[in-house]
Amino acid sequence: MPVGDYFVCVQSIVADGRGSLWVLDPAAPGNEKILPGGPKLVRIDLATNKVVKVIKFAESVVLQGSYLNDIRFSPDGKTGYITDSGTRGAIIVVDLATGDSFRVLDGHPSTQVEKDVVVKVDGKPLRRPDGRQPAFAADGIALSNDGATLYWQALTGRTLYSIATSKLAKGVPAGDVAAAVRTVGTTTVADGLWMSRAGVLYVTSPMDNSVKRWTGKSLETVVSDPRLRWPDTMSEAPDGTIYVTASHIQDTSWFKPGAPASLPTALFSFQPGR
Repeated sequence: MPVGDYFVCVQSIVADGRGSLWVLDPAAPGNEKILPGGPKLVRIDLATNKVVKVIKFAESVVLQGSYLNDIRFSPDGKTGYITDSGTRGAIIVVDLATGDSFRVLDGHPSTQVEKDVVVKVDGKPLRRPDGRQPAFAADGIALSNDGATLYWQALTGRTLYSIATSKLAKGVPAGDVAAAVRTVGTTTVADGLWMSRAGVLYVTSPMDNSVKRWTGKSLETVVSDPRLRWPDTMSEAPDGTIYVTASHIQDTSWFKPGAPASLPTALFSFQPGR
């Protein structure tokens, strides 16, 4: 089947609050080789449950070795910001009207794996049979409610970064973009970020099965549960309930040879409190 016309390996689905659901497809099964012509962003109209737009990414934007991870949308609905957690981390900026896209912070230290970070689960380092640990670059991403500040961090990392989105406009020199990056603080190995409507930044913490929130200086645990094995993506309901998935990455055949191809999954929710 033509990979540009079908979902290959959906990574992220995000509702934009404007009646659309956007589906991000990195088209890199097993987080390995990209199928040429496959990486895309698909818009579904929730009123009709039909695909109304497909944005395909050029090979100069989604490089071989890339893995499109997560996306957030500007409040005006014009721009999407995507993390590339592949071998050379970056942020990809997408014009949602024209489909034009470009890479920023490509290879910048803020979007890369932190080599001194050891990912631990169940009290010990997580390793593949050949000794490799998870190595994912820019992964979690969040946008301030006014759209002025973008946040991100590498999964294999513990540093939260930010930048003014005004610096992510097309044509801004790469040096100016790099100079605008700010270190927000030290966090933990994190897979998902979520900025709530109340302006609280939530962080999933796979190493201790928890979801935390950023206080402005450090992280504090909001909820912890052994069922949250590798808490991953978050989203928020109209009543403020936060939903979180648990992807069980440490239980997959990547790390446990002989594990079944499909693992039981569940959706969890919690009230963030006041």
